[in-house]
Amino acid sequence: MTGPNLVPHRYRGVSVAALPATVPLTDDGLRAYFLGRDAYRRTRFVVVRSPAGTALLRVARASDEPLFAPITGVELLAGPDECRYVIEPEADTGIPSELARVALQRAPGARAVAVQGRYAHVNVIVAPQPLRIVVREVVPPEPAKLLDQARRVLAVAEELPPIELVGELTELAALAATRPGPHYLLPCRGSGAEVPGARVSYLDEHPDRAEWTLLGCARSRQIHRHFYGADPPTVDFCPKPGAATAPGELLLTKCCLQEEQISTGPGWACVPWGSSLEHVRAGLRELAAQGVPAWAPG
Repeated sequence: MTGPNLVPHRYRGVSVAALPATVPLTDDGLRAYFLGRDAYRRTRFVVVRSPAGTALLRVARASDEPLFAPITGVELLAGPDECRYVIEPEADTGIPSELARVALQRAPGARAVAVQGRYAHVNVIVAPQPLRIVVREVVPPEPAKLLDQARRVLAVAEELPPIELVGELTELAALAATRPGPHYLLPCRGSGAEVPGARVSYLDEHPDRAEWTLLGCARSRQIHRHFYGADPPTVDFCPKPGAATAPGELLLTKCCLQEEQISTGPGWACVPWGSSLEHVRAGLRELAAQGVPAWAPG
């Protein structure tokens, strides 16, 4: 048996074989059919399709050197009762997170799923169990920037394990409601944030001093102190404090006090507020290294 999230390192190592109905999709039947047959030197897995269903094999060859070599070992990873074949034309089957998404949505409960996706390429995932990463941030702006960046990174991340992103988003207006007032100061107009029923000013426009409540963070307080010489009443919206998640979850968040580096701790990673996609990739990579179960492509 294999552990969770088995994904071939390259889908060129996956072959698809159409078998007649006369070949039983059992250990003995598949071993008898494939042992001694030539296989391409990159082939590690065989998706077997027949009128009886789909099965997944892992195979070994006599040698990796010649272009083709006889199959010397056959391991049945999933028989037709626990294997499914899914056609999802827009799925990039080279991306583990995309494989897991398709498998869980299109074939829930299946132990192994073969996905025929973009470019008609076929890849497989066994025991999909994506790492759950909570992305914590404040909105607006919309879409939530860090969550959107993380999704964009995962869409092309061949080296990361299957990951499921879950947004933990806090509305600025909801934070304002915890300290009601007639006038709020927000860090910048660019976010598009407003507080219904209240006057709003923006710190980046350096408005004339007024009696307001700052919706901001440590950096906003520093800027306010620089401009006005004092700290205002504040509702702190930094998503980092505590950096805590539910047991078994991982957290990705951000902090404006970090300018170029990421920081990490048990179960969390924090990127700069103005993070690049490379910052986000590094944060996801750090979390993946902490993930349970550990992952390595097959």
